[in-house]
Amino acid sequence: MRTFTSADDLAGARFERLSLRGARFVAVNLSDAVFRGVHVNGADIDAPWLIETGGSLLVNGVDVAPYVDAELDRRFPGRELRRAADPDGLREAWAAVERTWAATLERVAAMPPGTVDVSVDGEWSFAQTLRHLVMATDTWLRRAILEVPEPYHPIGQPNAEYELDGNDPSVFSAETPTYEEVLAVRSERMGMVREFLAGVTEADLAVPRRNPWWPEEPETTLSCLRTILEEEWEHHRFAVRDLEAIAAGRA
Repeated sequence: MRTFTSADDLAGARFERLSLRGARFVAVNLSDAVFRGVHVNGADIDAPWLIETGGSLLVNGVDVAPYVDAELDRRFPGRELRRAADPDGLREAWAAVERTWAATLERVAAMPPGTVDVSVDGEWSFAQTLRHLVMATDTWLRRAILEVPEPYHPIGQPNAEYELDGNDPSVFSAETPTYEEVLAVRSERMGMVREFLAGVTEADLAVPRRNPWWPEEPETTLSCLRTILEEEWEHHRFAVRDLEAIAAGRA
């Protein structure tokens, strides 16, 4: 099976009368792609930034993006608060995040030993997801908002954006931490967000900030906090999806 990578420029390519059944697209830009007369039964699309970027997804001429977003809010109570725009709303939004993750941690604790290290379809394990959220907090709170000179905890799980931005991945430990160590640092980082939100003001929310990945993009304290909320809810969705696969024996 041939693998296409970023070295292959397929922009504007045309695919006719061929089978892509079972093909897997990871970190691929399909914006403005057009599908006509296609068989999509069982297709699985995950586009976490669709709504936040004001995008659309047309299926048979119907924009299904708003319906998907509303359904996710129904499935994950508290997710709808991620667009809060004032201090009280943000505090309520973070409280919902903490309640949700607490329940998920309890669920994982009741699952078979080793569950936290299982990878489903090559995705991050549950433990790695928590480590990535440590990095997300360090990026958007400690680096962007608090401007800490050395914001990253070595336990964090970097993503491709960090490495492609020319950063030094050696700030992260090459050793795999224990799950107990991950839980401790994750709890500490969640506490940092809670503590910051406890004292944040309307004026604080409007302060301009520097985007850690794309300096030309305008940010504020509010937009950085919303990014943290987005990271939390999207990665929780991924984690729950994979936990269900593990529980069903599909891992």
